[in-house]
Amino acid sequence: MRSERALTLALAEMYVQGVSTRKVKAITEQLCGVSISSSAVSQAASQLDVELEKWRERPLGEYPFLFLDAYYEQVREDGQVRHLAILVAVGITSAGKREILGVSVSLSEHEVHWRAFLERLKQRGLGGVQLVTSDDHAGLRAARVAVFGGIPWQRCQFHLQQNAQAYVPRKDLLTEVASDIRLIFDAPDRVTAEAYLAKAVTKYQHSASRLSEWMAANLPEGLTVFAFPASFRRLLRTTNGVERLHREVRRRARVVSIFPNPASCLRLVSAVLAEMSEEWLTGRTYLVFEGAT
Repeated sequence: MRSERALTLALAEMYVQGVSTRKVKAITEQLCGVSISSSAVSQAASQLDVELEKWRERPLGEYPFLFLDAYYEQVREDGQVRHLAILVAVGITSAGKREILGVSVSLSEHEVHWRAFLERLKQRGLGGVQLVTSDDHAGLRAARVAVFGGIPWQRCQFHLQQNAQAYVPRKDLLTEVASDIRLIFDAPDRVTAEAYLAKAVTKYQHSASRLSEWMAANLPEGLTVFAFPASFRRLLRTTNGVERLHREVRRRARVVSIFPNPASCLRLVSAVLAEMSEEWLTGRTYLVFEGAT
């Protein structure tokens, strides 16, 4: 029985680490002389569900900084292949360590999904948040205002740079516009950043009027981070860290290609995120608070 349990755990671990069910089957035939079906591998992985549910629902505490982001996986639902939204929350602890706080899957990232996800984080004890960093995802803005309305919001500067390209009328202006926006974001303080922004808005008023209007309306949402120490800003001004996390999950999920149902997707994504979160908590300090040793 101990051997069977060990084999089951090994099968589940291989699956989570990104080994396809076909390869797992080949490995067990070589090692054990028995053929393990793809469904048996999936069933073995499903035994992780109880532990993963405990991890997703564990109590939270105070996290001064919160990052929110979403990406998509393909899932088969009612005979159709659809895109499943994966919502992820990452926090920075009072000790400066990163931790994955929660994950949720749904067939959309509309406000109702985001709102339920954020409310659940609060119900689990999330508090002490001083800044929320995210992109301007569909549904996220309204949900964030409803749940974390009094907390400052930092719009991801990397995505702002990308969004600006849609308003540049000529290709030969792309590099110049990118440089002007980077100058604003790299300013030493908010007063200087706002001066650079005003200058850029005026500069493009006639040559790229839509860009000028977009800059005036959107770029201020990327300047909230100037309220925090200069040493913090580079780590707080984008969701790039969460984007890298998504890439690692996608790498593991590539062997699945299309998940057979939402539950299987949640299982694999949760297992990878739980592993990454543990590595972060036991690894190097991400952000050093003043006075910390």
